[in-house]
Amino acid sequence: MALQVKDLEDQSRYRQILKIPYDELVNFVLEYIRKKSGLMVLFWGTCLVFLGIALYIRINIGGYFPFRNIFMHTLLGLVVFPLISIPVHELLHIVPYYLTGARNIKIGMDLKQYMVYVTAHRHVASERQFRVVALFPFLLMSFIFLYLILTLPGLWKWSLSLFTFVHATMCAGDFAMLNFYAVHPGKKIYTWDDFDEKTAYFYEEI
Repeated sequence: MALQVKDLEDQSRYRQILKIPYDELVNFVLEYIRKKSGLMVLFWGTCLVFLGIALYIRINIGGYFPFRNIFMHTLLGLVVFPLISIPVHELLHIVPYYLTGARNIKIGMDLKQYMVYVTAHRHVASERQFRVVALFPFLLMSFIFLYLILTLPGLWKWSLSLFTFVHATMCAGDFAMLNFYAVHPGKKIYTWDDFDEKTAYFYEEI
């Protein structure tokens, strides 16, 4: 049977180890994205690979297309596609949330922190569930656009490869949240959010 919030309040079995108000999430992300772990090495390594693919494509299309067309596709990859992808990315978080049993799923925005987020109100998630929720948009969109880069012609390879790199960097917040688990190996950690109070909680099993 899935854990409930009231189960985590049993202090003989669980201990609260972190409480993050949503208005402090950016500070949390900046802290944990700097903490060294194998996960962050993998993340930044993947970003560099995507950047390398984009640069390789850019070098190879030089001289084959007018600069104006290349510039337009650069704007697509750097600005237009990333802006369009924000709601798509957040909606993709909903899929694994729903499949792991969450029903009261909320979408929020904090303009002061330039942040859009998806959360499941008072749904307790294990590390494994949280990992699936966090990684799903990154993995799905990366695989789809890498396939499109391989199959579409010329300038689309450039704009989509550039976007694939930009989108990967946009996933830094998801990886920072996952890095919280990575720097606490061996601990059985559960998390839940109170959307009304705009606060995330993390508990470890004693």
